[in-house]
Amino acid sequence: MEHISLLVVEDDELAAEIMESYFVDCGFQVSTVFTATDGYAHIKNNSYDVMVLDINLPDFNGFELLKNVRKYTSVPIIITSAYSDTKIKVSAFKFGANDYMVKPLDLEELEARIWVQLGKASEMDVSKEKEKVFEIKGSTIFFKGESLELTTIEYEILSMLIEHKSQTLSRETLVHSLSSLSSHRSLDNHIKNIRKKIGDNGNQATYLKTEYGVGYKLIY
Repeated sequence: MEHISLLVVEDDELAAEIMESYFVDCGFQVSTVFTATDGYAHIKNNSYDVMVLDINLPDFNGFELLKNVRKYTSVPIIITSAYSDTKIKVSAFKFGANDYMVKPLDLEELEARIWVQLGKASEMDVSKEKEKVFEIKGSTIFFKGESLELTTIEYEILSMLIEHKSQTLSRETLVHSLSSLSSHRSLDNHIKNIRKKIGDNGNQATYLKTEYGVGYKLIY
């Protein structure tokens, strides 16, 4: 598959991080910015295949960016917004949007919509399920299709993180929710063991990330 260049303009850093991670895994080349000003500079000075644009941005409205971008490029633009009001959707299309998605986003659906905008929907093999990074089947957790050999408490910790995927769980929440945990130090040691079993580097973790001073979250 050829590399698709994607520009994401999204002021929610966590949402942007999750989106970028998803599309990098899909083989896209992703640039992420958090303001309309930076979005304008990127789209003006670089060539992108598609743009995903949030309406609510900290410096000025995403519609203003949309109108400015449309003055000199026809790059497909998919608007993302918490607003489901029909009038706002119609305004987006009048200003030049190609598509509109209401948050919270389903990233698989967003991917499908991107392929449609690129006229390459057939390149997204809808019959082939994406490889699941983490999957719980009964009392076993699978990582990239391989079962993990976990202790009971490691299973409980990882299950809870999977259930709250992409959310930061405080150490207090984990310790209080799992009776087998005796302390924060015990939790930290179990987290280290889980990371070893999934090949995650604690300092540059890909999946099990530390939110320093807060707790842990699982991103995939």
